[in-house]
Amino acid sequence: MPAGDGVVDNWSGASLLPSLYEAVRIEPRTHTYIFVGFTDEERGEIGSRFYSHQMTREQVAATDAMVNMDTLGLAPTEVWASHSDKKLTGALIYIASRLGLPVSGVNVEQVGSSDGEQFSARKIPSITIHSLTQETWNARILHTSKDKFSAIRLDDYYQTYRLIAAYITFLDQVSSPDASTSH
Repeated sequence: MPAGDGVVDNWSGASLLPSLYEAVRIEPRTHTYIFVGFTDEERGEIGSRFYSHQMTREQVAATDAMVNMDTLGLAPTEVWASHSDKKLTGALIYIASRLGLPVSGVNVEQVGSSDGEQFSARKIPSITIHSLTQETWNARILHTSKDKFSAIRLDDYYQTYRLIAAYITFLDQVSSPDASTSH
């Protein structure tokens, strides 16, 4: 098991799932949301690989988007622009501007890959939302003993939650048959 508690990577995303569910369940939705916490991302996206490969053609065709949340709360919200669908990224930037929240594109190829890659391979548009910056990468938090709750900047984490909740609500209003949110 890697050093640290794994709070930043990956519990920071997984722990938002119940709160996001609560945020969107109140209002009637047009689409179906599936909230999933995948296992073993660092070992080759084992959970997301299994999940995406077991999807039938009909399930793939009915899935409009995969919203991947990974490593949140180290800084304001970032999007892995080079690995995210341009329309999904544009919608995130639009919602962030409407809420007055910061979001920028920070590509993190040096980290590896993400669970969203498995869905992109099935031609499902995906977006990876994170909080890694050059500064937080240089701090060497991920996969070290520094990966603890104390590394999370709670204000940034909360702002990311607000943005993602508004974002998936917005996607419900603009996309077609089924939007999936997962970690």
